This record gives sequence, C-alpha cells and structure tokens, in this order.
Amino acid sequence: MNILGDKKKSEVIYEHSSLAILVAIPYENNTLVRAFFKQYKNKKNPPSDKVMGYKMIIDEEFDSLKIDFSNPCDFIISELKLFPL
Repeated sequence: MNILGDKKKSEVIYEHSSLAILVAIPYENNTLVRAFFKQYKNKKNPPSDKVMGYKMIIDEEFDSLKIDFSNPCDFIISELKLFPL
C-alpha cells in the first residue's frame, strides 16, 4: 500500500539581489512572481511590482536559517532571483 504525503507547497526561496538576503515567498504569491518573470523576460525596464514575503534569519540555537514569519515585508519582484536548492 502506498502512502502519499501532503502535496501542499509552503514557501519558495529567492535571493534578493540588492539586499543580499534570502527571501521566502508563499507558494500562492509565487504564481505572481513566475507570471511577472514570464511577461517581462529580457525587458530592459520592468515595472517595480511588489510581492509579500518573509526574510530568512539565522537561528542561533540550531545554527541554521529559519523564516521570520513575524515580520512580513514587501519585495520588488525584479530584484528576486530563484535560489537553487
């Protein structure tokens, strides 16, 4: 018997180019980011559309990164780059 896991996605990780931080974008908002990149691919001056996301901070107790859900921020989509995992 096969047991299937939960297929629900949570967050997608992006790198913010100007701030040099990692950003977690909720999966629902990731569709906006993908549509933006598809529409403005190879364009010189894309608009400054924003998307809500969360900064990733260092967890000192476990010495690793974690998502700071307590402080949602708006990020300019054109400054995001998908982080390879």
